[in-house]
Amino acid sequence: MKEIGGYFELDQLINRPYHNNMIELNTGRNALVYLIKAKAIKKVYLPHYLCDSVSGILDSISVEHEGYSVDKELNPLFDKKLKNNEFVYIVNYYGQTSNGDILSLKERYGRIIIDNTQSFFQKPIQGIDTIYSLRKYFGLPDGAYLSTDRILKEKLEEEKSGHRMNHILGRFEGEASTYYNDFRRNDESFKTLPLKKVSRISRNILGAIDYEAVRLRRNKNFQFLNEILSASNHLNISVPEGPFAYPYYAENGIEIRKKLARKKIYIPTLWPNVIQDGNEKSIEYDYAANILPLPCDQRYGLEDMECIVREINNL
Repeated sequence: MKEIGGYFELDQLINRPYHNNMIELNTGRNALVYLIKAKAIKKVYLPHYLCDSVSGILDSISVEHEGYSVDKELNPLFDKKLKNNEFVYIVNYYGQTSNGDILSLKERYGRIIIDNTQSFFQKPIQGIDTIYSLRKYFGLPDGAYLSTDRILKEKLEEEKSGHRMNHILGRFEGEASTYYNDFRRNDESFKTLPLKKVSRISRNILGAIDYEAVRLRRNKNFQFLNEILSASNHLNISVPEGPFAYPYYAENGIEIRKKLARKKIYIPTLWPNVIQDGNEKSIEYDYAANILPLPCDQRYGLEDMECIVREINNL
């Protein structure tokens, strides 16, 4: 019997998500699992410049994978002819791969999977499998979108994420450092989550976000950083819509991260596994160590961007 009365839960918010007609899942990793099951994929070619959680999830479901390199412009260096049930996994690093580029990659390789984790506002292309991981853009306990033309017939349970809200609510009222361990534990838990639908909590929040305000704020912050830092940035950067972060290359990136952290400016190392396991002379190692993804998201304004620039210049 349905419960009636008692204390209030989280209210049902408005329902205006940015992306419609997407498959809503609990994690980006599991969006890939869904796709592999739905399309009976047997092998995936992955860039070396990528988090090992992707190869780890493929290992867990016994799907073969093989690595390939990227060039200085972060384009795939891949020239193999795909066999049946083989796909190339392509990461849209920092939103630098336009939809025109994606269409060219589709024409070149045929079967591709686009990882738009770092390009939430980029619309998917019909007929091209595209994955979005939502926690990289918003304060959510779980969530991923998948755009595909193949529906898995398997009935999926709904994720439960109430216990994953502590670091999100804590940072809303306090400081990130206080809840960092909660964040890390939560992040580790995603490695073993089974394939499920997105939680009601995340779906509720996603429906109420002011996406246009988010997009404009990210654009403005990114453009400010680019105007000042582009002259010293070793990367040739285009300005995407609603950018994930501003990728600033510095030859002593590891040391700069440490010094910025002392100033309470936290710059992540996106894929530390590449540094731990990679060849120090490879471009993947160089980029993982030295590209600083400077925050330019909706939480911050131009004063914050000026602070980031000032501290980088001081270093």
